[in-house]
Amino acid sequence: MRVGLEKLESHERVAVKALLDSGATGLFMDTIFAREKGFRMEQIKKPLLVKNVDGTVNVREAITHQVECNMFFKGHVERVRMDVCNLGKTEVILGMPWLVAHNPEIDWEKGEVKMTRCPPICRKRKQEEKKSEVKKIERGEDEEVLKKLVPKRFWRWKKVFGKKELERMPVRKAWDHAIELKERFTLKKEKVYSLSREEREEVQAFVDDQL
Repeated sequence: MRVGLEKLESHERVAVKALLDSGATGLFMDTIFAREKGFRMEQIKKPLLVKNVDGTVNVREAITHQVECNMFFKGHVERVRMDVCNLGKTEVILGMPWLVAHNPEIDWEKGEVKMTRCPPICRKRKQEEKKSEVKKIERGEDEEVLKKLVPKRFWRWKKVFGKKELERMPVRKAWDHAIELKERFTLKKEKVYSLSREEREEVQAFVDDQL
């Protein structure tokens, strides 16, 4: 199945084909793939001996590093730790521990995987990811996330809410009109309201930001 992997340091996401393998005893990432995509590999204290399906020792003999990252699949999100080893043409393997933890519905005939039986912690992480995506949109960081959450019919107005639009004076429109003062109008001095220290700091921060 196709999943997304996110680096914890840069939050960069990489699409990858993951192999579901009930015969694998863990979660694995290919060494060459990990290096080429720039995943940070952490050395483990005690190397782990790895054997292939046919019982032979893996070419690299032992696992010495792991990769920790976030994994996404159809709205499902979780933090995973994968052992790094030689997988040949396979990029990622999700083994029995992952299958047992999530117990996904698998339609082998259609090739579909549904995450309908996940533990409560998965739903909590999904909610946290949703909040994170909303914050990204508020900071104007991820246009793709914006398009995913906002209906297409509203996309043409997205720039109105962008930070750039707020950093300049409004463009003059045909319907703009002047406020005409009466001839007998005279300027008046009004009372200056005192501000607390916190209020003055807020005002100054606003002025500095606008400047």
